[in-house]
Amino acid sequence: MTSYVNFGSEKMDKFPDVTWERDFRQKIPAYKNLCLISAIFAFSVGLTIGILIPLMYFNNYYSAKNSSTTSQEDEAINSSAIIRTIFLNNSYGYVNSSKPLNVYPTVSFVESPRSNALLSDNGYIDDGIYWSQKVERALPEGYRGQKHTIWSDYLDKAVAIRLENGCGRMQNRLVTFQDGLKGCVRYRQNTDQIQGELFSFYLAQILKLPNLAPSAVSIVDLGAPLWSNLHNEIASAQWSSNRPIVLTQFISNLNSANIPPVFKPLERHLNKFDVMNMTKNPLVDKNDLLKNLVELAQWSDLIIFDYLTANLDRIVNNLYNYQWNVNIMDAPAHNLARKSDSELLVFLDNESGLLHGYRLLKKYEIYHSILLDNLCVFRRQTADIIKKLKTELNIGTLLRDMFEKQNSASVKDILPTLPDKSVKILNERIDRVYGQVIKCESIFSDT
Repeated sequence: MTSYVNFGSEKMDKFPDVTWERDFRQKIPAYKNLCLISAIFAFSVGLTIGILIPLMYFNNYYSAKNSSTTSQEDEAINSSAIIRTIFLNNSYGYVNSSKPLNVYPTVSFVESPRSNALLSDNGYIDDGIYWSQKVERALPEGYRGQKHTIWSDYLDKAVAIRLENGCGRMQNRLVTFQDGLKGCVRYRQNTDQIQGELFSFYLAQILKLPNLAPSAVSIVDLGAPLWSNLHNEIASAQWSSNRPIVLTQFISNLNSANIPPVFKPLERHLNKFDVMNMTKNPLVDKNDLLKNLVELAQWSDLIIFDYLTANLDRIVNNLYNYQWNVNIMDAPAHNLARKSDSELLVFLDNESGLLHGYRLLKKYEIYHSILLDNLCVFRRQTADIIKKLKTELNIGTLLRDMFEKQNSASVKDILPTLPDKSVKILNERIDRVYGQVIKCESIFSDT
């Protein structure tokens, strides 16, 4: 038979249950501690999860709620971040460690110990932020007060003999008068586009900008001498009688105008150090340099003018469409031309200003601000007028007085004056430009 060997002791064989009970009792304290620790751990984890889940829920809820009620300014900031990823960062590379970035967040500068001496030597910048008299004297004469008056007086007696396609899109027409002079007629179905064209022209006169061609309002009246010879042409153009039009002096010898390299990407800018950098380029002839600075001086006026009017049909058009066409910044600027015989920049087609553009500020304000935020060289005359308008708050009165004095009763019966809402927004934008000038003074002034 097979024998089984019991390896346990005799005592254990005799009292097996007693031995097991003793071992179990010895293990009870350790077991209790383990259970207590497990319970505490489970409670802590459960409590943490129970607190975090509601917090995460309410945080997401309020974030969603806040995002749904984001202000226009917050939307512009978010859009600005997106736009910054679109435009190339290729500035002149100056870094100013002495100025806090929150003072001028979109621009990088440096102050060289030789900078003021260099700037005083070249004579292109005064007081750190203004174009010098050397540049001002080189500016083309353009169209000023007397020329505007001559055009208005001429239209009072003019007789048109031909009306043909030209002067832009849609129902615009090129008109020829008896003496051979020509004009551009802007006809629109929407009255506010005629208002925008006219009051933008008036604003340019107040700012003393010489870059807009002489313009005046007329009424399509087949019985008036101006239109009496054009019954068939007016019918062909599908113009309605008794409608306001803007009649602008025709300008010949116009070429396209491109956006200067300094303004193309978002992170580029124009300040006194950029001008200094241009003057140090040994490859640029002095005459060419002055010519380039004269162009930039006109651009400084254009940036302010388009910001004030919220013009959608010029540089904003390029900036907005850049996201789909990366080459558009190299294309000619929309509704901007250059006179080949004088280098004058002509600001064309301002019909979106002051009304239509203001209605779309929520969508396009970031594009309006791009160039203004990076501009720190101004024409002194323009900056002084802005400061005066900011102080006196009378831009609405000035514009409406011009409208009343320069138009006949028949025009004023059909074409409304500038609305109060537009005047309010214009004053806000004047304040914004004023703030930009003051900020640039605080950063770049030589005193």
